[in-house]
Amino acid sequence: MSKPVVEYPKKVKTAWAMYDWANSVYSLVITTAIFPIFYNALTSERNEEGEIVNDVVTFFGVELINTQLYSYVLAASFIVVIISSPLLSGMADVSGKKLQLMKIFCYTGSLACVSMHFFDAANLEWSMFSLFLANIGFWGSLGFYNAFLPEIAPREEHDKLSAKGYALGYVGSVLLLLICLGLIMGVGSHMTPWAFILVGVWWVAWAQPAFLNLPSNPFKKRVTRDLFMHGFRELRKVAKELSDRVDLIWFLWGFFVLSMALQTIMLMASSFGIKEVNLADDQLIIAIIAVQILSIPGAFFVSWISGRVGNIRTLIGCLVVWMGVCVYAYRLVNDVNGFFIAAGVIGFMMGGTQSLNRSSYSKMLPRTEDHASYFSFYEVLEKGGLIIGMFSWGYIEGFTGSMRSSILALIIFFAISIVLLSCIPRTQRI
Repeated sequence: MSKPVVEYPKKVKTAWAMYDWANSVYSLVITTAIFPIFYNALTSERNEEGEIVNDVVTFFGVELINTQLYSYVLAASFIVVIISSPLLSGMADVSGKKLQLMKIFCYTGSLACVSMHFFDAANLEWSMFSLFLANIGFWGSLGFYNAFLPEIAPREEHDKLSAKGYALGYVGSVLLLLICLGLIMGVGSHMTPWAFILVGVWWVAWAQPAFLNLPSNPFKKRVTRDLFMHGFRELRKVAKELSDRVDLIWFLWGFFVLSMALQTIMLMASSFGIKEVNLADDQLIIAIIAVQILSIPGAFFVSWISGRVGNIRTLIGCLVVWMGVCVYAYRLVNDVNGFFIAAGVIGFMMGGTQSLNRSSYSKMLPRTEDHASYFSFYEVLEKGGLIIGMFSWGYIEGFTGSMRSSILALIIFFAISIVLLSCIPRTQRI
């Protein structure tokens, strides 16, 4: 199994986990809490009772529902990550430049967040491009970040260290969210765009411990010429190695399908609350904060359970719970209380499921120096699944006029994932 090149001190492992603290503010403030509210307010019209009467926008001459456009832009950004990630990861493995590429994506994403300060519904094409770039930066950096896990920690620490990273991410993101809310509520709603600047600055500033402490080239790679072809050969080699591992193949396919549902729920939950339950802004923020707080014990609880019954069995159990969440949201989430109950379960399960996905794959990897390439397949399948999930959500919403139909359809993805994960040979399960 994969093990670190050297035994790295606790300082390095904590610095690695701190990158979750740094970049998780994007997923909370931009994709979950403040920006969706800001975006929906700018791109929809409400009557005196606060009900939405028009949510259609024009994008390059095409009329779309505002949340439909939002899901399509995010899906398009994932396509870019899918295309670029494998080759860049192969190049990183043969050249030892994994940390440098992680920095490039981080700085790109943070600068794009700063540019979202100038978001304007009258110039929607340019404004959505900022979101497009920010999402590429966030998800692009994660592939290289995740690849450090099997390099800096032994196999038996992967579950706990992965959970620690997610827990720090939830704490840090809630802290910045509270700062942003204090600014918006204390000074005025006109300060909302400044929250996006704070996200960019926070992301870069707190990424520095990871950038300063993570090993930049632990395998002492020296390839600098014909990097493109070397990267392609590296990727092809890893693909062949993967094809010989039945357990990894079944896990990756199961992960691919569950990503169609899991990531889509996390990205679209706020919009669901706004449009289907008509949540007020303050109610939505309370729900979001509750989700983040509950994710912390959820991450450690699922890690604890996996240590007793195994990662795959625990993951399948998590997916059964997610199926229940979809049914509950479709049939019973009709008011604020119902949404809060769903948010509580989502929060508790979100941290554990995400953390367990990452650590399970890391523990299954063979002894290798090609961690970035291996994790590029993980990232590609995650983003590919998310693209299918987001486009499915947008298409079903556009066809039926309701997000409830979209969330119910996600049950199919969870069920298929359970079947695929169950196909992992019992003798090879972790």
